Amino acid sequence: MKYHTFPGFSDSCIIHNLSLMMMNEQEFVARRRNTVLQSLKKLRIQCSRDAVPNIALLGSGGGQRAMVGLLGSLVQLDKAGLLDCILYLSGVSGSTWCMASLYQEPDWSTKLETVKDKIIRRISGPGVSLKDKLAKLKKYYYGKDHFSLTDVWAVMVITSYVKEIDEHALTEQWNQHNKDPFPIYAVIDKQCKQYNNEDPWFEINPHEAGYSLIGAFVDTCNFGSQFHEGTKINHQEEFDMLYLQGSKLCHRKVSYSSNTLFVTSTYYDPVSPPVDQCYRVLMDLVDRNLSVLNGEDPSALDESIRTKLKVLSCGKIQLVPMAKETSDKRANKHFTLDVCNDLSNLIDIWPFGRLNYAWISICKCMDYWIWGRNYNFLHNMRDEAVPAALLESETRDYIDAGLLLNSPYFSVLREERDIDLIISLDFSESDPLMTVREAADMCRKQNIPFPEVNIPSEDVKKPKDFYVFTGKNTPTVIHIPLFNVVNCGDEIEAWRIKYRTFQGSYSAEMITDLMEVAGKNISNNREKLLEQIQAVIQKKIFRRFNNSGCSLI
Repeated sequence: MKYHTFPGFSDSCIIHNLSLMMMNEQEFVARRRNTVLQSLKKLRIQCSRDAVPNIALLGSGGGQRAMVGLLGSLVQLDKAGLLDCILYLSGVSGSTWCMASLYQEPDWSTKLETVKDKIIRRISGPGVSLKDKLAKLKKYYYGKDHFSLTDVWAVMVITSYVKEIDEHALTEQWNQHNKDPFPIYAVIDKQCKQYNNEDPWFEINPHEAGYSLIGAFVDTCNFGSQFHEGTKINHQEEFDMLYLQGSKLCHRKVSYSSNTLFVTSTYYDPVSPPVDQCYRVLMDLVDRNLSVLNGEDPSALDESIRTKLKVLSCGKIQLVPMAKETSDKRANKHFTLDVCNDLSNLIDIWPFGRLNYAWISICKCMDYWIWGRNYNFLHNMRDEAVPAALLESETRDYIDAGLLLNSPYFSVLREERDIDLIISLDFSESDPLMTVREAADMCRKQNIPFPEVNIPSEDVKKPKDFYVFTGKNTPTVIHIPLFNVVNCGDEIEAWRIKYRTFQGSYSAEMITDLMEVAGKNISNNREKLLEQIQAVIQKKIFRRFNNSGCSLI
């Protein structure tokens, strides 16, 4: 893999081939490797400066389960003296919620116990008011050229779990993190996924945003701005951290209860109808679309939508019963359009002011199922090494990476990062071994070095707490499922049911219990982790001598 140089690009826009941003990352890596070396010495692991291993920690998706699980794991890594051995911290979906909370705090890894307590107090406390949510939604709508369901999801759903509106930008925070691992937030390109293009993997880090395998990047502060032939022609403000956390979408039925979305919806304009009821209709409509996509029966949601619209319109809206099967996708599109039109008509009558247009836009996004739409920084550039489809389209849609692979392996498999050891923390709801198996399969198809993964089929229901996969000229991969036979015994399924991906926000007691379970996966395997770190150091030394033509004998 190589970076590609495009003709005619502006200096501050698209960066390739030993880019300024990559150089900034390399400068950070050089400093961080000194920290890793000192940490290894404290652990009494002998290592020369040249043999310091590049270790990446991955956090999978899994909603608030992943957020809390990653936090508990990091706390135990810190107590075990291993946190300073981590060079990269990469996450998708729910794990990014934890990362965003951590990186609000300057040099969080030096005071993790204090930061942990602060996060727990926030996520177990009161949520964001509806007044503040609506104000943020209006800000998103009027502050950018492309408004999508990701904006709605971030404001109305993510805030219900993280209990805050984080308006910090990724780049503005980075100069405060000289002692923390390098963060990488991973999503995928929806169009690349749909058409099986070679690189759907998209990453956002403090310096650059772009396609991990192709090597096409733009500086992060310009990601989302409009480009033409490599020159920025329309600046858009850098995305805030709430939006980056909102790139989570699960194509499964989601239950929105009063305990999740609307527990704090107590703000009403005294001369307006109940605003939250309109959002309930929209969220039911989201649920209905997801049900149809999954081949599930949406009848109950149909009835809920009809009832709410009838109440909101004082009986004036009576949706015509659907003639076709309720799970028919074409009939669903017509149903969605009818509901959106009815909502739009109601909104035109109600005194919501400028928010009316945002509501109408939400309806349009629902109708066309638009998530994560942004300007394509590669638009109209010319380079044979990049798929033509990436160069032709003016916009791209960036969505939750969990829809393709629920762990950010490909962000750390960039060749220039030269990762020696990957520690995969899996917080997935279903098969806890699927991510590592699928990563191995995808890497094999794309000729990316990755160890062979063979796991007994019976381990799916009764996973162990520690798996190691090694290979020649590949990184070593450690895979750690959240719930396993060691920390849960025979109660694995009970723990999975207790901590579902979508449910009301966890209580303080649930958070404490989950952090303890996740932490055991680290504390119980501290010696094994040390053994594997020592092994990759020896492997690195051997490879260096072998490449130089020298002999260790």
